[in-house]
Amino acid sequence: MKLVDRIELRTPAHRDRAVDGLRALALLAVPTGHWLLGGFTLDGDGGIHNASPLSTFGFLAPASWVLQMLGIFFLVGGYASVLSYRRRPGGTGAWLRGRIARLGRPVLGVTAVWAALIAAGSALGVPGDTLRTGATLVIQPLWFVGVYTAVTALTPCCVWAARRMGPWAAAPLLASVAVVDLLRYGPYGDAVPSWLSLVNLLPGWLFAYQLGVSWAEHRIGRREAWVLLLGGVALFATLIAVFHYPASMVGVPGQDRTNSHPPSLLVVALAAAQSGAAILLKDRLGALLRRPALWAPVVVVNLSAMTILCWHQTAMLAAAVPASLTAGAVPGLTTAPDTVGWMFARLAWMPLFAVLLVLIARYARVFESPWTRATRAGRAAAGVLAAGFTAFALGLT
Repeated sequence: MKLVDRIELRTPAHRDRAVDGLRALALLAVPTGHWLLGGFTLDGDGGIHNASPLSTFGFLAPASWVLQMLGIFFLVGGYASVLSYRRRPGGTGAWLRGRIARLGRPVLGVTAVWAALIAAGSALGVPGDTLRTGATLVIQPLWFVGVYTAVTALTPCCVWAARRMGPWAAAPLLASVAVVDLLRYGPYGDAVPSWLSLVNLLPGWLFAYQLGVSWAEHRIGRREAWVLLLGGVALFATLIAVFHYPASMVGVPGQDRTNSHPPSLLVVALAAAQSGAAILLKDRLGALLRRPALWAPVVVVNLSAMTILCWHQTAMLAAAVPASLTAGAVPGLTTAPDTVGWMFARLAWMPLFAVLLVLIARYARVFESPWTRATRAGRAAAGVLAAGFTAFALGLT
């Protein structure tokens, strides 16, 4: 029996295929965005450094509006968490520990493996700048796991708020981000401490998660979805045209303001528009995914969600680092992303990155399963390696 047919037969009739499809779409946008909008330059010693085509080609900023789909991810995360929370066999504590373990195992795995890779690379003479660039790229997507863990822990509170306030439960979160943005970008911005922006981390991403919880609690319908879509688009356009927010949804080297780290009001506006569109398209997407040939890839992507998130940068580095050591400047791979030719060359490298990710995932997916065979000493060693990698990546060592 073909894999597609086996997946179809094993899918429960009650499975919400549209939600899984939205999650898969948001997941695949992460490596696609990082691979397209992230580049490298070579220094005189052969070390690679991060660079971005957005520094040269500002007109590419709208691409980040499409590829930055974390709003969808948090929306679907809130929706799915409610369904899981309702079915929990034990108490809230046991449910939360299980969710955290599912998020933590792959992170511990990738950071422990990278600690070993850095040690081996250093012994083999890989430039220190290359090792630090690699560590930075690997750890960058992992901030998401910490934030997602925090919002997941708030699921019971989100359910309580959704049942009492419906879609309005997300309004205070939007207001909080707006106030912080007013303080840091307003007329008295120079007097505001830089750490204040970190206040936006939780409400900025909790906004879409809370919408997802309200959606799962049947408190958001088509009318509310239209309000989210149109209101989000209007706010997004106003922030760019009137208040001069950076157009890119990702950080651009050389710019003193960034939208995503931590999230600005522009991110919340985009999340509102994306959430409204997702809710409106849910039924059509669900009907489309009734086709087994389209449903099977969605299942595969969802089963490898954390592996994709944790290892996609490693796949790109698996091509770039050997190239920098053996061939030097390779168009689209280790050359500066400042020409139109680079963009076409990078597109040509994308299939290789995808193949390398599939090969890596074949072995890395073991970290997503419970570590039943791992000894206490083995888990302790993994923790020590992960801590060492984190210190290295953050520049503490």
